[in-house]
Amino acid sequence: MLFPTTDFAIFLAVVFALSWLLNPHRAAWKWFILAASYVFYAWWDPRLAWLLALVSTIAWASALWVERTDDPRRRRRRTLASVAALLLPLAWFKYYGFFALNLANAFESLGMRPPLPLLQVLLPIGISFYTFMAISYVVDVSRYQIQVSRWLDVSVYLAFFPHLIAGPIVRGEELIPQIRRPRDAGRIDVSRASFLIVGGLFKKIVISSLLATQIVDPVFGAPNAHGGLEVLVAIYAYAIVIYADFSAYSDIAIGVALLLGFEFPANFDRPYAAVSLRDFWRRWHMTLSRWLRDYLYIPLGGSRQGELRTAVNIMITMLIGGLWHGAGWTFVVWGAFHGLGQVIGRWRHRRTVALGIVERSSAWIVARKRLVTFNLVCLGWVFFRADSIGSAFEILGRLGAAGSTALVTPIVLLTIAGMLGAQYFPSDPAARLREGFGRLGPALQGAALALGLFVITTLGGQGVTPFIYFRF
Repeated sequence: MLFPTTDFAIFLAVVFALSWLLNPHRAAWKWFILAASYVFYAWWDPRLAWLLALVSTIAWASALWVERTDDPRRRRRRTLASVAALLLPLAWFKYYGFFALNLANAFESLGMRPPLPLLQVLLPIGISFYTFMAISYVVDVSRYQIQVSRWLDVSVYLAFFPHLIAGPIVRGEELIPQIRRPRDAGRIDVSRASFLIVGGLFKKIVISSLLATQIVDPVFGAPNAHGGLEVLVAIYAYAIVIYADFSAYSDIAIGVALLLGFEFPANFDRPYAAVSLRDFWRRWHMTLSRWLRDYLYIPLGGSRQGELRTAVNIMITMLIGGLWHGAGWTFVVWGAFHGLGQVIGRWRHRRTVALGIVERSSAWIVARKRLVTFNLVCLGWVFFRADSIGSAFEILGRLGAAGSTALVTPIVLLTIAGMLGAQYFPSDPAARLREGFGRLGPALQGAALALGLFVITTLGGQGVTPFIYFRF
């Protein structure tokens, strides 16, 4: 069930009404919201809903098992075993085909028979997101950061439909306490929720769809048919497409959760205003970034064991972060590119400090850093979007080629410039607009929302494509 559809609008209206009706009855509310979340998940393919229930049960049972011992070594072993059990479904459904195919290619190149059968394994939607949430719950229990919860609470936490398919990756300590207690209908921030939902719809249906259909898909689909200028603009356009698409989902998810009385963490903070790749990951998909930091980078040793080990930890973290996005070599290269960029940036900073050079922060220097960082991020996005590594280099190789410029239209350039310009304001313009919207009276808010929906339906294309992060 896609957010920008009539089906979801009807679904949300029913869930909203019944959720608040059942709010005083905690057990009934939990069972209702769990059932509603499974309906939402099964809308795509009911055959794999059992997998979500399996992961939820493994997480619940694992946390109980871990909690039953206070011996540090035994607790650590049980935690590792639990994490491995949670990763098994993800490994099978998402990575078996990739592993078996590459192993088969390696064996065939040596004249040997492949050791594993090549199978077409259906990828369950959202599995990467709810698996990471399940892992964080078990690990947080092992660290005494959260108490063990009942099966029903854990199941609602993992299946709660606003975040289920594409995040944000919400931690148990953030959501489970909210699930346990009744909410106050009088405290619903309707204006903020409405602004986020309509703004997300605009970014998805208008911005993302426009750039994807007008230039990104044609150029990345057949790079040899396009000249250097079209390729360059398509690369920049894809940076806007993936940001608009994913941040749109996050905004709608946060807004829907607000309507139901829940607060989710923010997931984006003007990522293209970053002054380094490290800063970019503080702003892009922030719930994933902190997950990788807290459950992978720091347990590996973080930056506590010397520069070489720190560089290795960064590379491992970013490689796994790349693979989390997809089972393909393009994602491995993308992760390695960001890891290497962070290692080099860290080395340059330490060298500057060692030489006693004082880093200035004038407007010109900040602008230069932003420009360099944005272009590096865009270079990485080429591998993220391309179908293969060869295709990525083919796209990059066309940057100096002559050819048509028909796809470089004023509307494409203005959309890219407008979305980038909004990133560089001293304060988040969306936040300021949201605050201004909140100060309007109900009648003016209703009129503004109606106008926004009219603009979306007028400018949006026919049909709604799935969100990009549904594939991960």
